[in-house]
Amino acid sequence: MRIFAASLGTETNTFAPIPTDRRSFETAFYCPPGTHPDTPTLCSAPIVAARRFAAEGGHTLIEGTATWAEPAGIVGRSTYEGLRDEILGQLRAALPVDVVLFGLHGCMVAHGYDDCEGDLLTRARALAPGAVIGAELDLHAHLSDAMVQAADVIVAFKEFPHTDFLARAEELTALCLRTAEGRIKPAAGLFDCRSIGGYMTSREPGRSFVDRLMAMEGRDGILSISVIHGFQAADVYDVGTKVLVYADGDQAKAAALAEQLGREVISWGASGVPVHLKPAEAVAEALRTPGGPVVLADRWDNPGGGVAGDSTFLIEELLKHPDIPSAVGALWDPGAAAFCVAAGPGAELPLRFGGKAAATSGRPIDALVRIRAATDDLRIPFEQSIVSLGPSAAVTIGTLDVVLATGRAQTFNPAVFTELGIDLGSKKIVVVKSSNHFHAAFAPLAAAIIYVDCGGPYPPDPAKIPYTKIRRPIAPLDPNPWL
Repeated sequence: MRIFAASLGTETNTFAPIPTDRRSFETAFYCPPGTHPDTPTLCSAPIVAARRFAAEGGHTLIEGTATWAEPAGIVGRSTYEGLRDEILGQLRAALPVDVVLFGLHGCMVAHGYDDCEGDLLTRARALAPGAVIGAELDLHAHLSDAMVQAADVIVAFKEFPHTDFLARAEELTALCLRTAEGRIKPAAGLFDCRSIGGYMTSREPGRSFVDRLMAMEGRDGILSISVIHGFQAADVYDVGTKVLVYADGDQAKAAALAEQLGREVISWGASGVPVHLKPAEAVAEALRTPGGPVVLADRWDNPGGGVAGDSTFLIEELLKHPDIPSAVGALWDPGAAAFCVAAGPGAELPLRFGGKAAATSGRPIDALVRIRAATDDLRIPFEQSIVSLGPSAAVTIGTLDVVLATGRAQTFNPAVFTELGIDLGSKKIVVVKSSNHFHAAFAPLAAAIIYVDCGGPYPPDPAKIPYTKIRRPIAPLDPNPWL
């Protein structure tokens, strides 16, 4: 068989002030045909999976471009159209093909395109009407009717934190090949939960729920189950939670199971996510907690949600406790990071850092800092992939260490700190800029994990988000949207 695989992804926060252009993709991750590394990235795992299946099955794989931009604001129209047409041109040149695989995110928004993935898949279907088309999505997606209609199979990550993007890509590839061989006939059932919410699989009830979903797959004709949590920081029609089930040749069975599972998710309400404390409350709770380090997750200043990652509220709170050994990272401040890298380890200098991207970032910190360590490229692991934070430095203010980075990415791994000589075992409090992707790597060393609400800049309360395009009624914006 002939397989075409490509990847185009970003997570668009339509309320974020940071624009996304072609350079955003090229500096984050851009691999023309044949240059993708052996390891997968969050949205390009289908290429790596397809390589294995092609080698083992004797198939021909034609690779297209794979590219990703760090989550930020709306994508420029010419940027999206240029990258889309680049990949579609590669698909056209590869025809005829039996299988088309896309690594996507599911919530890219560009000027003039509220559903970039639906647009891409629809155009791919027009080019290759007889091919089996499959797409892998992040579970923080806007699953549209256009996506489901254009693709034969869509598989979303099940885990949050996203520890399974390669496993789901392999699942997608296997299902698409079986479909192309005529061994199965995926029939889709989609249920709209009419709600904005989600759950973490690092805690209950999400953990047991996802374990049950995986036990259902491959039995009684159920081929695949995906729960799309949605991405609330976007003003588009399809924001919200949906359940997508594929059954083998039985659309009614798929639809019934999708509704059953969706109504279970609805019944949880807000219990799928933990309580979030304010900065002073979080620090006080950490100090009451035996042992260390206690990890504070600054969830709403998480670069993975499209915001800057430069807020200073927790730093200000920690500076009120100069006797408490703490660390914060990674704070996005290219200017401050450049100053520190230039000055070098051991230097002392007055530095202003953080609090620059928006009013919701807080006030800049002005302090005399000592540079603990610096690097021209801080590289950290995220599951099978490697993420670059670019030139970075660790600065010390008394007992507080702060990691300043040129690249904007969330704190996936303790390497953010340890690569710059910070011993987390000596710290009472460690602050990470991440929603939940830190959990897998930090949980083994944490005495406790506390989620913190610093008030933004990511919009934390969907009931207060000024949506203009979202379908209504929907919870929590409207009472009883299921009636």
